[in-house]
Amino acid sequence: MKERHEEIFRRHGGRLRMSEAVAHGITPYMLYALRDKGIVERMSRGLYRLVELPPISNPDLVTVSLRFPKAVLCLVSALAWHDITTQIPHVVSVAVPRDSRMPSLDYPPVQAHKFSHEAYTSGIEEHLIDGVPLRIYSPEKTLADCFKFRNKIGTDVVLEALKLYRARKRCDLGKLLAYARICRIEKVMRPYLEAML
Repeated sequence: MKERHEEIFRRHGGRLRMSEAVAHGITPYMLYALRDKGIVERMSRGLYRLVELPPISNPDLVTVSLRFPKAVLCLVSALAWHDITTQIPHVVSVAVPRDSRMPSLDYPPVQAHKFSHEAYTSGIEEHLIDGVPLRIYSPEKTLADCFKFRNKIGTDVVLEALKLYRARKRCDLGKLLAYARICRIEKVMRPYLEAML
C-alpha cells in the first residue's frame, strides 16, 4: 500500500497538495502517516513532497509557485531572479489579478499585489525551477512595475535596477516604453530612459 502512495507522488513530480492527494485516493490520515514515517515531508501548509527527491534549489519560489500557480513573480523578487538588483528580497512578491483572492502563506512570507487585467497578463515568462513552472515578468515589464511601485520599494532600488539592466542585459527601449504605457507610467519613466541613452 505504501508503495502505491509513493507511486502516486512520483507520477505527479514527487509533490502534491493535500487536495490533490485526496483526489488520488490518499486520505489525510494516510498522508500524515507517510509524513510520520519520513516518506514525505511538509513543504508548507497543505503541500507535501517525497523525501527522496533531490534538495530544492529555491524552496521559497517552488512553494509559492505550487501553492499559487496563477501568481506571477514581480517587483524586487523578479529583479533578483533577473539579476538586476543588489537587494535581497525578504518576501516573495507576486502579482495577482485584481478580482482574485490574495495569497497568504505561513512560510515563506508572500506579498501580493493586485494588477489590472492588462498589467497582470503582459510580459509573463515561464521558467522551470526544480521541475516546477515559475511564472515571472520579463526584465522590461519588471522595471515598469517597479517604477509604478517606486514609492513602496524605493526610487533608489528602481534606478539601480535600471542601471544594472542597461549594463547586464540587451537594453530594449521599445519594450520598456510599451510596458510603461501598459502600466500607465510612461511620463515618469521616459526622462530616465532618455537619460540612459
